[in-house]
Amino acid sequence: MLIQILNGLVYGGMLYIVSVGLVLIFGLRRVVNFAHGGLYMLGAYIGFAAGLYFGFWGGLVVALVLMALLGVLLDYGVFRPLQDKDHMTTVLVTFGILLVMEDMVHMIWGADTISVAMPALFDGTVDISGSPFPIYRLLVIAVAIVVVLGLTLWLRHSRAGLYVRASSVDALTTGMQGVDTERLSLAVVGLGTALAGLSGVIASPLMALSPAMGSSVLIESFIVVVIGGLGSFSGAFFAALVIGQVHNLGIVYLPNVSSMLPLLLMVVVLILKPSGFARSH
Repeated sequence: MLIQILNGLVYGGMLYIVSVGLVLIFGLRRVVNFAHGGLYMLGAYIGFAAGLYFGFWGGLVVALVLMALLGVLLDYGVFRPLQDKDHMTTVLVTFGILLVMEDMVHMIWGADTISVAMPALFDGTVDISGSPFPIYRLLVIAVAIVVVLGLTLWLRHSRAGLYVRASSVDALTTGMQGVDTERLSLAVVGLGTALAGLSGVIASPLMALSPAMGSSVLIESFIVVVIGGLGSFSGAFFAALVIGQVHNLGIVYLPNVSSMLPLLLMVVVLILKPSGFARSH
């Protein structure tokens, strides 16, 4: 049972890293970014391609930098013009970007799945309760913890974090106080896309890469955001942990309906508490 819970934490941790990027972008730009799954996928492929020359960790750094730059370009060219548009326009444009990313990856790397080797330093197992558990999975949990703590410290104990929280609540009033909300949003969108890329890279040794991988994670990312409460960072954290456990335990004990469980949980939460797990930022 402990091993299953740890596996749930691994999946929940990866899901949190990609979902919190979605929360960051929505909080500052008020854009429902359906292209976010494509960013996760693209980060994984960039990390794989760069890793062929620079190793896994070098590929991770390259992916983070390129995804952050892509986020800046998307903010200039897409998210900023879309923030005052209706939701249907936003959904259509960002979903179109997702399809373009999938076609681009298909054209460059093909449709076949690609396996990524574990980094040598973490390619092994440890004994937990008499069962072997991959060291790399423990690393994924550790990375998720670092991201949680880093974002919490930044948002709660830095001036920039204060500006982000204030702007996500009321960008107009924050701007009237002298904060450059446009530059702030640019940086936050870059961070959000970099986190999507980070999640894709660290997930790549655990699952095969394919052009469709972004679409699958996109659905559960939105479930996390909805259950956690739109724009809530703490809510996204708790929702990701819950979804991770539901996903993993469902595969083990209820394999026939496991794919439906996160959706059913979302329905129950929306009925009982439409605002999600948390309202605060």
